Amino acid sequence: MAVIEVQGLVKHYGEVEAVCGVDLSIDAGEVFALLGPNGAGKSTIVEILEGHRAKTSGSVSVLGYDPAKAGRSYRERIGIVLQETAVEEQLTVKEAIDVYGSMYPKRRKTGELIELVGLGEKTDSRIKALSGGQRRRLELALGIVGDPELVFLDEPTTGFDPSARRQAWSIVENLTSLGKTVLLTAHYMDEAQYLADRVAVIAKGQIVAEGTPDTLGGRETASTLITFQMSGHSIEGLPSNEATLSENGRVTVRSMDPTGDLHRITGWAIERGVELAGLSVTRPSLEDIYLELIGEGTDA
Repeated sequence: MAVIEVQGLVKHYGEVEAVCGVDLSIDAGEVFALLGPNGAGKSTIVEILEGHRAKTSGSVSVLGYDPAKAGRSYRERIGIVLQETAVEEQLTVKEAIDVYGSMYPKRRKTGELIELVGLGEKTDSRIKALSGGQRRRLELALGIVGDPELVFLDEPTTGFDPSARRQAWSIVENLTSLGKTVLLTAHYMDEAQYLADRVAVIAKGQIVAEGTPDTLGGRETASTLITFQMSGHSIEGLPSNEATLSENGRVTVRSMDPTGDLHRITGWAIERGVELAGLSVTRPSLEDIYLELIGEGTDA
């Protein structure tokens, strides 16, 4: 069952068309990641889905509501974690969660949330004394205090160290295990790879690719790179027509049959006593595919 249904979504700002006919469908219980460079339109789409910005044309349904016309009953069913939330700095962590939680008819327990986001030792600390990463954890807690069915996460781990990011990922996994749906915007490709069931890439207001992290943009059928260092030998004898040699002696073989090509290359090297230093086999990463889709060199 679709929680979010978008058809032909268009948003104009004067003469500028920020969103150009976007179609989107997100099912209950999914983690769906929107990826795109700054200015691509992903924030505008999310703000329309949240009900904070009006569309120019198209149809939008979120939890059965038109967000532009929905009232309190809709907002009680969604949670929003912005890149930055204004919270009274004199409040303690516990007080802030209590204040936010008091606005919801259904809410999660304060102590449970504090432990969930890893702020147990900061329960009675004032917000002004928290580090940037600790504030981000608090913002995550405030976004889900109302036990929402659908959670919008706008770059949720910005400012986190690697350990804190992994903890945040666990929180998202916990939400989906409870049947929650998550719409995530992210700049970290490993975050989308780890968390998302499906990914859409937006460029210039349009979705240019959609799929699972492993199939996006034909990733599962893309060529694999076999690379190694080889000194004192010509690549002309290599059993591959796709080998190139760089100025520093690094050989790159672009392969659509990596198992077979690797077997032939290593067999050729063993027969001749050639050492293939630094041998590696890599398939395109999600980041590689993303950069191809948006145009390499675009500010992401």
